[in-house]
Amino acid sequence: MTEPQPNILPFPGVAARNPARIEGAEDPIVITGIGIGASLGASREEVWQGIQSGRSGVRLTRNSDRIGSLRLPCGMVDWLDDDPYSLKSIRITEHVSAEALADADLPWQSLDRNRFACSLSAQFGDIGYMYLPADSRDAQPLRSDGHRWWDQFLPCSVSTIISEQFDLRGPRLCHTTACASGLISTIAAARMIQDDQADFALCGAADTVAEMVIAAFNRLGVLSPGPDPASACRPFDTARNGFVMGEGAAMLVLEKRSTAIARGAKIYAELAAFQTLCQAHHVTGLDGEAETLIHLLKQLTRKAGWEEIGPQYINAHGTGTEQNDRSELTGVRAAFGDRADDILMSSNKGVLGHLVNAAGSIELALTAMALRDGYAPPTMHLTSPEATGNIDCLAEWGEHFELDRALKLSLAFGGHLVGVALQRCPLAEHRRPSQPLIEQARVRGRKSAPLRRVA
Repeated sequence: MTEPQPNILPFPGVAARNPARIEGAEDPIVITGIGIGASLGASREEVWQGIQSGRSGVRLTRNSDRIGSLRLPCGMVDWLDDDPYSLKSIRITEHVSAEALADADLPWQSLDRNRFACSLSAQFGDIGYMYLPADSRDAQPLRSDGHRWWDQFLPCSVSTIISEQFDLRGPRLCHTTACASGLISTIAAARMIQDDQADFALCGAADTVAEMVIAAFNRLGVLSPGPDPASACRPFDTARNGFVMGEGAAMLVLEKRSTAIARGAKIYAELAAFQTLCQAHHVTGLDGEAETLIHLLKQLTRKAGWEEIGPQYINAHGTGTEQNDRSELTGVRAAFGDRADDILMSSNKGVLGHLVNAAGSIELALTAMALRDGYAPPTMHLTSPEATGNIDCLAEWGEHFELDRALKLSLAFGGHLVGVALQRCPLAEHRRPSQPLIEQARVRGRKSAPLRRVA
């Protein structure tokens, strides 16, 4: 006998399966749950507080990291219990997925699991078995959940295991678009909800430092050797000398605004618009004139309805490499002209490292938290700003103000350019309550000064 399926959610806008409208506006996709884990901490608030204080999670790699003899600055996750038989990226994703789903406060008893989508980026598969003698591979102990190494080998292994663990039986997608993967996963999840394939989606990405990957980047000459590990990555600084790799994950819960309101959920931010383009220039190089990025920024602001006002804050890709930094600065100035004088821009990679596949996810999650608390975080280790574009990159000090509109950008290898526009929910009573900044937060001017509005 077939097990009866739970009833679908008894919420307006879900049961009707029609594009609901609130106060005459199209029903947007919103973020109602966030989970984050990275070198700065094992929870979203711990990581966010580390970002506020400017604390760096970067250190030199060591033998216990199991990535070979390389000694390079990396933002390593140290809070996770070691398990030689379980892929680290899976364990991190399990942890942050549980946090995101709990944060969304979902009514599990009435959910239709067949309409809960899962969109996670691909990860570097488990190749540990290659180092084992052939006659001992099949004898490798099971993970606590019963998985062996071959369950962790495929790029989609994390997506598969997470959807199984949380019984998410809706559409499942897994993308690999280099360091744009996290944003692409979010966009794909939003589209599945817009297309009425799902009511909810868990989306995001995880990444860890793998020996083969860090060795390849090191051979390319794009990794910073230091000299001080904690400040090795210096986005938008003339003294930059490469990026540092990082570990971690971020997961988001998405749904329609009408669904969130009907069930009494609080909203971090709305996805006002998103855009993907291909630079079609070079596998690892960027167009110095930033023509495609300029087009992407103009398309984003047009779709979001921000042509006359633009974003207030941009969370940049900001790798700390000369080509990336100059391309972003050039693109922002050209796209917004004189209005770029009022835009604040910063990068989180100076303290987190570059999480590659997961970079877009964790930085989008932090941008949503920036909207919640009205705080544009600093670009740490920026002491000699790059003159290109003359953009305010929040050198070592953040800004506390009434933040309503923000962009998140990813400029990835392979020419993948992706942007997501976030805005605060216009219905104040349905917003996530803002949290006070910590005492150690790096804020320009006196912390007790009134919040200022950036035009």
